[in-house]
Amino acid sequence: MGQKVNPIGFRLGVNKSWDSTWYQKPSKYTETLIEDFEIRRVAKAMKEVQDGEVSKIEIARNPQRVIVTFHTSRPAVLVGKGGANIDKLTKKLSSLTGKKVHVKVVEIQRPLADAQHIADSIARSLVARGSYKRALKKAVQDARRDGAEGIKIRVSGRLNGAEIARSDSIKEGRVPLHTLRSDIDYGFTPAVTSYGVIGIKVWVYNGDILGKKKAAAKAQETGSVVRKRNPNRVAKSNDKAEAKKEAPAENKDAE
Repeated sequence: MGQKVNPIGFRLGVNKSWDSTWYQKPSKYTETLIEDFEIRRVAKAMKEVQDGEVSKIEIARNPQRVIVTFHTSRPAVLVGKGGANIDKLTKKLSSLTGKKVHVKVVEIQRPLADAQHIADSIARSLVARGSYKRALKKAVQDARRDGAEGIKIRVSGRLNGAEIARSDSIKEGRVPLHTLRSDIDYGFTPAVTSYGVIGIKVWVYNGDILGKKKAAAKAQETGSVVRKRNPNRVAKSNDKAEAKKEAPAENKDAE
């Protein structure tokens, strides 16, 4: 049996959230989903986004507008001088969707420990004909120095231009993929080299999410559930409270 479960999809609703958050009628679901793919494809193809080293694009929709959030390690480059790049992005995505688009930029606090950022940096090194072993070792050292408790990287393809494709991996620290409470960050990117495509997968372990931290993460990412009060139950609890107040007074009269 294969062990190829995506660690982010495995933890959705536990300590991870969706990259696209919206509700739509069944008849319009397919159209909206394809539009999300197009937004990400067009945005990643733009030079401003590539220079900004964007690791994740989140899309949220409401009846009035589409909110696109870019997570980047170089926010100043993505924003541009006087917000010129943001204006260009907004116009491009607005013309693509035909709706009002609001662009947000969020800075990645620890880029060297971000899985997608690591995968993209290794891909750039391989495209530039660098040694894959040197790139993997450097990425592992940087991630551990930046606070990651464990990291695993796997590359597959014609490594170093070899005739026969193979796979190689490197691992340091703990990476408990089967533990749901573990905070696993996952990233994948293909490196299109002159001798073929090399796939790069990165898993980063950032510790466990427990107790209050877990509840806060769920409330922030997936939204807290508000339960309606049952009026009959509330009335019964009020009657019990009144009965307890009256009981001591009756005992005193009996004495």
